[in-house]
Amino acid sequence: MSEMAATGEGETGAIGPGRLVLVVGPSGAGKDTLLRLAQAACSDDPDIVFPRRIVTRAASADEDNIAVSPDEFRRACEHSDFAVHWEAHGHSYALPLEINDDIRAGRTIVVNVSRTVLAALRRAYSNVVVVAITAPPEVLAQRLAARARKSDGNIAERLSRSVDDSSAQADVTILNAGSAEYHSRQLLRVIRNQGWQD
Repeated sequence: MSEMAATGEGETGAIGPGRLVLVVGPSGAGKDTLLRLAQAACSDDPDIVFPRRIVTRAASADEDNIAVSPDEFRRACEHSDFAVHWEAHGHSYALPLEINDDIRAGRTIVVNVSRTVLAALRRAYSNVVVVAITAPPEVLAQRLAARARKSDGNIAERLSRSVDDSSAQADVTILNAGSAEYHSRQLLRVIRNQGWQD
């Protein structure tokens, strides 16, 4: 289930001119690792923003999200405090409404989202780039087992849900099976609008 919050644009068109770089992919693909490395590389660039997601799960070493209770999340939805929100893996996720101001100011927003919101985000924003990060099934299984995050639930069930069709909607696909530093540089080139291959 996913839902766009009110964007304030009404019938006037999609939000721009800034770029929205959406990172998608199955659990264990290494999205958070590549995003952390890319964010560190962009730390001195105020025009590239990596917003913290709002999640009904405690923050961890894997993700520095803003943790809220399910009731707090529901109340924020009722007050249209989110740019977009969705449900996945038994948790609620959202992007803060402030990303709209950054995009209107011409900045680039980079964030990990569910593929279920891609179509809605492509309609709501004028400049969207979808980056699918994936890995072979055996690599996904190894990474999920090594992560051992209780909120991941049953690994076999999670892997079976990771029959990933996000690459079909992606503008760029990164097969993250090698060096995280190398693949983070690929992601960084997409973020900086420099192309993505060596």
